[in-house]
Amino acid sequence: MNIFLREMKANRKSLIIWCISLFVLTAGGMAKYAAFAESGDLVNQMMESLPEVLKTIWGIGTINLTQVKGYYSVLFIYFVLMATIHASMLGATIISKEERDKTAEFLLTKPTTRVRIVTSKLLAALVNILIFNIATLIFSMIFVNYYNKGEPINKEIITLMIAMFILQLLFVAIGTAMGAISKKTKVATAGATAILLGTYILSVYIDMNDKVKFLKYITPFKYFQAKELIFGDGFNIGYIILSFAIIGVLLGVTYRFYSKRDIYI
Repeated sequence: MNIFLREMKANRKSLIIWCISLFVLTAGGMAKYAAFAESGDLVNQMMESLPEVLKTIWGIGTINLTQVKGYYSVLFIYFVLMATIHASMLGATIISKEERDKTAEFLLTKPTTRVRIVTSKLLAALVNILIFNIATLIFSMIFVNYYNKGEPINKEIITLMIAMFILQLLFVAIGTAMGAISKKTKVATAGATAILLGTYILSVYIDMNDKVKFLKYITPFKYFQAKELIFGDGFNIGYIILSFAIIGVLLGVTYRFYSKRDIYI
């Protein structure tokens, strides 16, 4: 069995569980939208009375939750968190798990280079996050169109999924870089998760404090915000270039450190 298929098989069960969780989140979230839509402005008035801190954390702001576009833009935040957590953990474990699982001998005895090993693992990670993204798209299309009684928002959903995929690529690259640098899977996973949580908390803090807006370039969660993609000017080409530049650097780190590290059997 080649390395790519081996990694796909190893991550199959985890991916299925994540997709089931996505289904539950989408179904439950859009079912709640039906109740919001029927309540009229009552929900918006109630949300408006919440403290600014809570509105910022939940991504509510001035968004109309009785309209499907507004509601889905809030639900999208939870999709992004799930997607980036999955991507960062996948990236960290797929690179560093051999020593944890005591399967390093499997790789070392194969007539292949470390560059090819990393490439196969990265391709497996890419397919996994792509399946995650497509599952989110399909579930969103099904449940949004079922509960939506107004103008279709399929185009907006596709736009958001493209944005989410770039974030997935970025965080899987963060995970692989951490996995290549660290010799322990737990340390790599913890490091990738810490970066994810730190950048997300920073993005929330920036929304709460205009004085630190200059920090938006160091948190990927500010690159692709639903309110800008749906209600604003759409994609910012500068953020797209920055994202792929960071991804390129992180992949370079992954290849370099994995090629030089000692792998213990």
